[in-house]
Amino acid sequence: MKLAVVFILAAIPICCYASGSSGCSMLDNIIESTIDPAVSVEDYHATIDEATTLPYHKGAVTKFKQCFLDQSEETLQNVHVMVEAIYNSEDCPEEA
Repeated sequence: MKLAVVFILAAIPICCYASGSSGCSMLDNIIESTIDPAVSVEDYHATIDEATTLPYHKGAVTKFKQCFLDQSEETLQNVHVMVEAIYNSEDCPEEA
């Protein structure tokens, strides 16, 4: 699970700001939808469809979301902490 999170975060071009968000509301929505256990796989696909213009492997996205659905609340909270730590890290430029 941790490796999957690292890969997806590395694959997404994150432009982070010290404001506690990515600076891109669409990206923030995708990340929140990924982590939120109340978002179903079908709703997650709708979120991804809104954000992408290129085709993607729906099976891979389903498995990725299912990984998060299978996690405990504690693990999901830890993912939130990790995302906030990335956004608020010293290496992220402050918003101009």
